[in-house]
Amino acid sequence: MESSFPFGVILAVLASLIIAANALVAVAELLLIHRNDGVSLCFTLNLAVADTLLGVAISGLVTDQLSNPARPTQKTLCSLRMAFVTSSAAASVLTVMLIASDRYLAIKQPLRYFQIMNGFVAGACIAGLWLVSYVIGFLPLGVPIFQQTTYQGPCSFFAVFHPRFVLTLSCAGFFPALLLFVFFYCDMLKIASMHSQQIRKMEHAGAIAGAYRPPRTVACQECHLYLVLERYLWLLGVGNSLLNPLIYAYWQKEVRQQLYQMALGMKKGLASFFLLFLARDGGPDVSRESSCHIATISHPQLDG
Repeated sequence: MESSFPFGVILAVLASLIIAANALVAVAELLLIHRNDGVSLCFTLNLAVADTLLGVAISGLVTDQLSNPARPTQKTLCSLRMAFVTSSAAASVLTVMLIASDRYLAIKQPLRYFQIMNGFVAGACIAGLWLVSYVIGFLPLGVPIFQQTTYQGPCSFFAVFHPRFVLTLSCAGFFPALLLFVFFYCDMLKIASMHSQQIRKMEHAGAIAGAYRPPRTVACQECHLYLVLERYLWLLGVGNSLLNPLIYAYWQKEVRQQLYQMALGMKKGLASFFLLFLARDGGPDVSRESSCHIATISHPQLDG
């Protein structure tokens, strides 16, 4: 397969956006965890870390795609690159499953949730998740039937990994996980619907005075099919890491507030720096005026 400059550009933009979005969410999650001890925040932080690593992993493929003519990559190096991509993607998918399981447990067993899901259990789940992810990603390097017998660059997934690896991974992992994921959220929707009906009945009977709150819910080597999978469907899978910050982090009110505070702090810092720069170059009059502006920015309640 020859290198593709447009595909490389798309990959570069996608990798940059994935890294930037998930790194920003990770910083916000860390600040929230520092102030509030929340297990769910640890899981969404882990998702942001996994997606950030995926962005870093696919950025290593950009050079091969942008080079013209195609720059050859050693098979071992290509295999390691694809193993890291697969491991990061597996960690992202498994974290999504972990978040779904955590929410399901919180709704199914609300009274016992904090007894079951403590810090030790959460840490063990995350550590086991990364162990399984790296076993999955590096499995083809130790299993000959999952490796391609011939290698023709540039580096790509099916250039080093045999399609039977994808088939085995899909049948043994992805599709069962998808079914479990659908079951969790369908059952949570059912429970939420039951709670909503109960609330409406209690409100109709006048038994609620505003104190009750419902739980939060929430196989042919020469076929062109492989080119389609690598160039288009694979990009859709990678693009999921760009959507995860919106789906699993931004929906949380505390995360949105933290991101807003970070943006506000950055805006105030830039404004102060700009005004101080003008004050330094504009003399005493500008200095006094800049000081007034900085005070206004820092203490907006003094306006008027």
